[in-house]
Amino acid sequence: MPMIDSPIFTPVKIGPVTLRNRIIRSAAFENMAYGNAPSEDLYNYHVAVARGGVGMTTLAYASVNRSGLSFDGQLWMRPEIVPGLKRITDDVHAAGAKCSIQLGHCGNMTHRATCGCMPVGASGGFNIYSPTFCRALTIPEIDALVEDFATAVNLARQAGFDCVEIHAGHGYLISQFLSPFTNHRRDEYGGSLENRMRLMRRVISRVLEAAGDDIGVIVKMNMHDGFRGGMQEAECLEVARELERLGVHAIVLSAGFVSKAPMEVMRGAMPLKTFSYYMDSRKFWWLQAMLAIAGRLLIPTVPYKDGYFMEDARKFRSAVSLPLICVGGMVSREIIEEALSEGFCAVQVARALVHDTDFVNKLHSGEITRSGCGHSNYCIGRMYSLEMKCNKCVDCLPEKLRREIDRAEKNTEISLSL
Repeated sequence: MPMIDSPIFTPVKIGPVTLRNRIIRSAAFENMAYGNAPSEDLYNYHVAVARGGVGMTTLAYASVNRSGLSFDGQLWMRPEIVPGLKRITDDVHAAGAKCSIQLGHCGNMTHRATCGCMPVGASGGFNIYSPTFCRALTIPEIDALVEDFATAVNLARQAGFDCVEIHAGHGYLISQFLSPFTNHRRDEYGGSLENRMRLMRRVISRVLEAAGDDIGVIVKMNMHDGFRGGMQEAECLEVARELERLGVHAIVLSAGFVSKAPMEVMRGAMPLKTFSYYMDSRKFWWLQAMLAIAGRLLIPTVPYKDGYFMEDARKFRSAVSLPLICVGGMVSREIIEEALSEGFCAVQVARALVHDTDFVNKLHSGEITRSGCGHSNYCIGRMYSLEMKCNKCVDCLPEKLRREIDRAEKNTEISLSL
């Protein structure tokens, strides 16, 4: 079968790393790092994605220390997991793709039982998302955290990763420092945007130093937090300019805040029945009750459309000259080519690769022009409790979940037709 001639399938350089094409598997949480270490499921998934044709695959949400863990199925960067990670990168490379790892810290979005301490953040208080009390990081703890990021980069190098992606968006710790919604500090890390950027600036400077000339450094950041009282576009543009000044190799342009505006990140509706169904009812009976009573108020729907961050991303493309990566609804050859034609260096894809790890190869061969993902968000509702998986790969779904999936997919069809 002849291969499609498209800019999608041309090489792109991100810092010192050259990818075979412009599609990157985004750092969508897999929930496959059982016991905070690489598993056979994590290995199988990322190797399958690499064999499926991506330019680079990204392992998600690797915490730089224990206090940054938000899930039992999340990676925790430490020397003992390096051999397991190296097995993944070796076989991803053997399949012709590059491999990246997202490094971050969840801040206040965790519990003591998971992170081993009272959750920490930019400021103290109560996080209703968890829900839990949290305390503000001290200056010595911030100093240690900065070094933890550098240590994690060095571990990533030992494990064979080509790039690291620093998570500075979505309401995780660096984002909690950046956002006035979560940063109420009165020291040099709070108040003005210049001060709120201080942690990010220190982390990125040390990451770049540790990365040297052989590891690409990508940063995921918000173009807005998605609600009044959070970061807005003007401040986020300044963050992007600061990242360019610091010398990062590329920026992933996203938006939303997991603890306040989660569907701004993912779009569509949270599948509340799926979300509740997979929870441990002994531990989360109260959350199941809240979802049943007021789920749509707690997690409001944000309509889905292809390329849903493109309009905002264009403003950032005009403001900075470094490579920018589009994410959000990159599900068809048409929308990916549109992003590339407007000067974005690459795109990141998640749900299309959860639906089918061969998505890129099928685009390239011309077998498909669009992902078959129906955007029911079943994979998102499930990932908080079990490994991320498309509903098409699950046998014997309960009828109530099947009805929810069918209804969500019909709503997506309607929104796409408008």
